Parts: sequence; structure tokens; C-alpha cells
Amino acid sequence: MKRASRRRDNKSDATTLLRLWAPWRYPYIRAAGPPPAGCIFCFGDIGAAERRKRLVIHRDNDAVIMLNRFPYNNGHIMIAPRRHVATPELLSRAERSAVADLIAASVGLLRKALNPSGMNVGANLGRSAGAGIAEHMHWHIVPRWDGDTNFITVLDSTRVISQHLNASFKVLNELFKTIEAHIS
Repeated sequence: MKRASRRRDNKSDATTLLRLWAPWRYPYIRAAGPPPAGCIFCFGDIGAAERRKRLVIHRDNDAVIMLNRFPYNNGHIMIAPRRHVATPELLSRAERSAVADLIAASVGLLRKALNPSGMNVGANLGRSAGAGIAEHMHWHIVPRWDGDTNFITVLDSTRVISQHLNASFKVLNELFKTIEAHIS
């Protein structure tokens, strides 16, 4: 098989286009139907047992922070406004400010708890952008470490997570009780 190459002017043409085949994605794309019923971010007052079940580590009048049940890495959290909106321009100034403060404080707390080398922080707006729950926008914070084994997912459709979800919840739930003190 001939490997494609770039032209001297660093442009490619149709005959030399490089491709990465990901056939395992096709069944997901074909099966993508309506989003699941209900919203994981919308709920009223809940007790400690329900907080644990939902992986909620912080909740106030403006936002909720929870661990991702299907994390990319240990410590992967999601921050969502309490109000059910799909995009940031629908948030009030106060809601945007509250969420931004929680994102900044969460980065600091995750650094303290897990000592990552870096972090991914971002939001997927809309189903085609990768949002699993497109109707209720949320930000992801994913701790990363040098030497991460991200290649395993590509090679063997397996994700390597170095800490069990229950252990992550125990550590972060306790630490995030102090989040208000980290917002200045």
C-alpha cells in the first residue's frame, strides 16, 4: 500500500489525501436517534443517597457539578447550570458568572486532589458536536497526565481509567464540600 504524501507547497490533492478509518463509529452514527428521556442535570432536592447515585459532588442555586458516569479519565466532571438551556447565550449574566466561577474553582480542586499534568475544559454544543445531552448544556473538565494511555482506545476499543468511579466520588465529594471557599 502506498502512503500518501504532501506536495512541496504543503497542500494535498484528492489523490494524496490521508485518511483515518474508524469503522467502529459507523454503528453509533447510524443508530443515533432521539436523546434519552429525562435530563440527568434536572432534579429537585435530593438526599445523600440520591446524590451518591447521581454522582453529584456539588449543587447550589445556580449550578450542579457531577462526575461523568462514563469518564474519559478519572476525575472527569461535568458542570451544568441548574436552568435547562441548550446554549450559553441563553444563560443570564449571573448564571454565566456562577458557572465560570465553578469551572475555575473545580480546576483548582482537581489539581489539589489528583495532581494532573493538564486538563481539558470545554463544552459540546449540539448533538452533532458530540453532546450526549444537547438540550442541557454542560462543561466537561477532564484531568490528563503525561503518559496517558489514550492510544488504547484506538487500538482496542478499551478505556484505561486509573481510579474506580466510587473512589473518585469519595475523594472529590469530600473535597468539593469546600468549593465555595475557593470562589473569590
